[in-house]
Amino acid sequence: MQILSIETSCDDTAIALVKADKGQFFVRDEYVSSQTKTHAPFGGVVPNLAARDHLKNLPSLLKKIIAKNKIGQDNIDLIAVTEGPGLIPALLVGTNAAKALAYAWKKPLVGVNHIAGHIYSNFINQNTKYQIPNTGYQIQFPILALIVSGGHTELILMKKHMDFKIIGQTLDDAAGEAFDKVAKILGLGYPGGPAISILVEKYKKNIPPQRDPAKAVARYQIPDTRYQLPRPMLNSPNFNFSFSGLKTALLYTVRDHPEIPKNKKLTQEICAEFQQAAVDVLVSKTIRAAKKFKPKTILLGGGVSANPELRKQLGEKIKKEIPNTKYQIPDTRYSTDNAAMIAAAGYFKWKFSKNHKPFYNTWRTLEANANLRLK
Repeated sequence: MQILSIETSCDDTAIALVKADKGQFFVRDEYVSSQTKTHAPFGGVVPNLAARDHLKNLPSLLKKIIAKNKIGQDNIDLIAVTEGPGLIPALLVGTNAAKALAYAWKKPLVGVNHIAGHIYSNFINQNTKYQIPNTGYQIQFPILALIVSGGHTELILMKKHMDFKIIGQTLDDAAGEAFDKVAKILGLGYPGGPAISILVEKYKKNIPPQRDPAKAVARYQIPDTRYQLPRPMLNSPNFNFSFSGLKTALLYTVRDHPEIPKNKKLTQEICAEFQQAAVDVLVSKTIRAAKKFKPKTILLGGGVSANPELRKQLGEKIKKEIPNTKYQIPDTRYSTDNAAMIAAAGYFKWKFSKNHKPFYNTWRTLEANANLRLK
């Protein structure tokens, strides 16, 4: 099956041509147009500006991928598009383009939940220049997925394909949103996650790691304990998250210590403590959920899954405490928003539907939904 997919849920315009073969996915061509420069002056994504850039970028990207790969009615089997959740002005651009193509080519159209896309990014086959080549077919159910992005932080249990049960979620800010807001407080620019991660890596070069026996992970201790930040809901009996308080604690710390953003070393220290606080909570909750629900595979997905410390420390904790559980992470290029993951999720939604006939009329019925839930 050859799939053309479109992703416009937020601030990246993405398209991909993906070949699906027995549950494995090979990206034949893909393009992503970033809007970072558009939104950087505002410290976050402005929905109407995002939609404007999608309107400008998507037609040219579609024209490019169609011409280069000679795509047409005869060699496309399925069209997949993100229908939500996301920014409604942005979603409308992608869904309307996909509906037009499905109508013109008389092809089935599958609307995909963006969060499902992040889960299925782990099923994309990657060649040897990427970090985890050809591992998608090894993923076994049941699956516990930790999805961490700018808009979402969720723990999702899957007993089979396209069967989602949310067992934990953020009660306020998503982890990625907290990274962006902290970066704005410290004057680091947008997007915040990569900026903070870079400073932490610089900090680590000067501070030797110390192993924390209680957590069994490498901690880069902050020499000045004035900057110690809380681990919100770390010991709560459920699997929910909260990052608003962590962000606010950092805000008050910077308010009480105005020298921090003026000093590179102090900025690196507070970034390291903030990142570690977020990682501690994410890892702890995931491991506790895994011990309760006993998945065979733990998946990581979403933009924050590109964070080196989260990837590393979650892997270390799994290896130490639940060594028989597989650990799968996407290549970092598929951590952020992309269309290939939408193709993979769309394939499984199509494959496990009892009746394919309705998908041929989806161009009439598909509607973008900013608050779409996994189901």
